[in-house]
Amino acid sequence: MQGLTMDYQLTLPALLKRAEDLFGPKEIVTRLPDKSLHRYTYADFVRRSKKLGIALRALGLEKSDRVATLAWNQYQHLEAYFGVPSAELVLHTINPRLSPQEIAYIINHAEDKVLFIDETLVRLVDAIKDDVDLEHIYVYTSGEAPEGFTSYEDFIRDADEAEFVYPDLDEDDAAALCYTSGTTGRPKGALYSHRCLCIHSLIVAMPDAFNFREADTVLPVVPMFHVNAWGIPVTATMVGCKQVMPGPHLDPESLLELFQDEEVTFTAGVPTIWLGILQTLDADPDRYDLSKLERMGVGGSAAPEGMIRAYEKRHGLKILHAWGMTEMSPVGTASYVTSELRKEPEDVQFKYRAKQGIQLPFVEIRARGDEGFIPWDGRTMGELEVRGPTVARAYFNTDEGSDKFTDDGWFRTGDVVSITPGGYVEIRDRDKDLVKSGGEWISSVDLENTLMGHDAVAEAAVIAVPHEKWDERPLAVVVLKEGRSATPEELREYLSKDFASWQLPDAFEFVDSIPRTATGKFLKMALREQFKDYQLTK
Repeated sequence: MQGLTMDYQLTLPALLKRAEDLFGPKEIVTRLPDKSLHRYTYADFVRRSKKLGIALRALGLEKSDRVATLAWNQYQHLEAYFGVPSAELVLHTINPRLSPQEIAYIINHAEDKVLFIDETLVRLVDAIKDDVDLEHIYVYTSGEAPEGFTSYEDFIRDADEAEFVYPDLDEDDAAALCYTSGTTGRPKGALYSHRCLCIHSLIVAMPDAFNFREADTVLPVVPMFHVNAWGIPVTATMVGCKQVMPGPHLDPESLLELFQDEEVTFTAGVPTIWLGILQTLDADPDRYDLSKLERMGVGGSAAPEGMIRAYEKRHGLKILHAWGMTEMSPVGTASYVTSELRKEPEDVQFKYRAKQGIQLPFVEIRARGDEGFIPWDGRTMGELEVRGPTVARAYFNTDEGSDKFTDDGWFRTGDVVSITPGGYVEIRDRDKDLVKSGGEWISSVDLENTLMGHDAVAEAAVIAVPHEKWDERPLAVVVLKEGRSATPEELREYLSKDFASWQLPDAFEFVDSIPRTATGKFLKMALREQFKDYQLTK
């Protein structure tokens, strides 16, 4: 016997219709390339999203054809988030920070038919035009399009939104496509259904996740080309938040001005963004009024405990640590403080808040070690596996990477973790980034996060270098804060409070910057290549 509930399909057009019915006067603000502000309402956004859908249908595209974007966080991009899926097409967001060769590969592999590109990124077309076969290219611009291009505004201008009819979609129809960063092998596509994105929005809107409310003002620093900006634009639209888009301006001063002037209550980005903003706030604590900023989400890589402490103790700002992956839509855990944890001393709470957190509803986890599934004891390490309605079950249009999906329906993340008895996940490393010294594993992430708690350290990355006796030993690559100094001896002494002597780096190298991936993470692969012939002195 089945329940007598309606077979209502979970789709993005249903969220667009909700925005049309309920949130018409709410504001969407974008900082344009010239730093002026564009303001319009949800009513404008819905109307233009419909015009986009009509214009795309007029091109003769077939259902589930891919429509690509190379764009920053701005209002026209938000229209694509809803207008493209509402035209029964698939939105494919592409990271403009990738190399032209990678961008061309991704466009060809996805078989994109249309490309929308920001005016500040048009130069990329020259770099890829001979290697791709795009049928249509339109430029996001507030003025005239560059010579030889058609502007997005001209493309949608004559479309009649009155012709738009909300489509009768199956919730399992494809809605969006995003490729992994390709740090190992070719980039691979995660293809999200309407159902997946709707469920993800419901999950991350919950109080123990992003806690979105209609009264919130939300600014995603995480780019809209990076795993749907962690679902923030879709979730904010579902709830009816005021949305603020920073455009291409992601420097600390520009972001802080928007936080203050638009009275932002929630924002989210990767740790490198927050480390830069923290240095700006520390240099002039009274310059900005951030009294409205209630929650700062951080993910993409591990957030140092010292950074979480510094924001709260020095500036009264609360960080929520979360974790996820492209293959997970992406958010999977959030490190909120449970009622049991609130009974613990403050120092213990901060340590737990620096972990990746507790699985969100409908995200199941387990971790597999050399001898089977690990106990949740907070010590034993194993590779994290996940499953749920927002987790990919295969990669798009390829068999490469099929070994990441287990026979019993779980996804192997490649993250080496321990899990506490209370369910807090802590990523100890990527499987390829662990240092194996004398048969014992050393977590590079643990060392990095502790190092970045030192007052003089801006950034730190730890990699394995060859050692004749121990096979591998850790090398710390450190960027010091401007005007600060520290010696290897000082840093080793600082680490010795939390690590055994055999876990400490054998050497420290001071550099001006650490190479990053296109999504802002430390590029360990480049560091390993840079220091592949490194000779330890002991």
